[in-house]
Amino acid sequence: MVLTMSTFTKPLSNAVASLLRPLVRILLRNGVPYGVFEDVARWVYADIAMKEFGLEGRKPSVSRASVLTGLSRKEIVRLQEMGSPYDDEAATRYNRAARVVSAWVRDVRFTDATGNPGDLPLEGKGATFAALVKEFGGDVPARAMLDELMRVGTVERLDDDRVRLLKRAYLPQRDDVVKLAILGSDVRLLIATIEHNLRHSGNELLFQRKVAYDNLPEQILPQFRVLSATRAQALLEELDRYLAAHDRDFNPAVEGSGRKHAGIGIYYFEEDVESLPEEEDLS
Repeated sequence: MVLTMSTFTKPLSNAVASLLRPLVRILLRNGVPYGVFEDVARWVYADIAMKEFGLEGRKPSVSRASVLTGLSRKEIVRLQEMGSPYDDEAATRYNRAARVVSAWVRDVRFTDATGNPGDLPLEGKGATFAALVKEFGGDVPARAMLDELMRVGTVERLDDDRVRLLKRAYLPQRDDVVKLAILGSDVRLLIATIEHNLRHSGNELLFQRKVAYDNLPEQILPQFRVLSATRAQALLEELDRYLAAHDRDFNPAVEGSGRKHAGIGIYYFEEDVESLPEEEDLS
């Protein structure tokens, strides 16, 4: 089967080209040629076709995956035999550090009398940094977590050996590996929400909104960055407290069926209108 640009509808073609632009910039800046991207895309096409597009009541079929993807049956088999391109190490490191910081902000055991994150003794009895990491950081040693959080400027170690939280969120500053892991997880979740909303309507739609204007003077942006970051952080901390109270990892007594991954993401954006592709309409 030969696939051409005519295989896409015009709206889908425009959408795919638009979302690929920032992705291709990242790939080129990291020295990834088209051939490598093509290999990953082929693997994902084959994997999804085999796992998610089988016929009800039948086992996954290489022949059906071949028809759906345009790849040969031999290629489908070869791709299945390849190892997964996913590397979860960086994503795991990010998630564990983020959980530690989140718990420090919301868990009353680790806050001070005013409700703010307390300065924690590194080790010892009671509410210590080591206790925080042991409960929320998986199997990462407290010293390793401290080194990581200090490296990115999230905490500082005081002269009396206490640890102070400087930022209420774990934001890697220089670690490209972790930042790329965030790219894979966060963008995947956003596109998955859009994909869900394309297939559903009414009460089944998931929340997906943005606010944007396209004729703003650049002088107002610094204030808007601060305003949006402050309000968004406060909302995320409120929602974090709600979800943590219902998460079985934090509260084993929570009852209910199934195991769901749910949350909400907020992101800031700005760009020059002149730099947008001609086909992209902001109105």
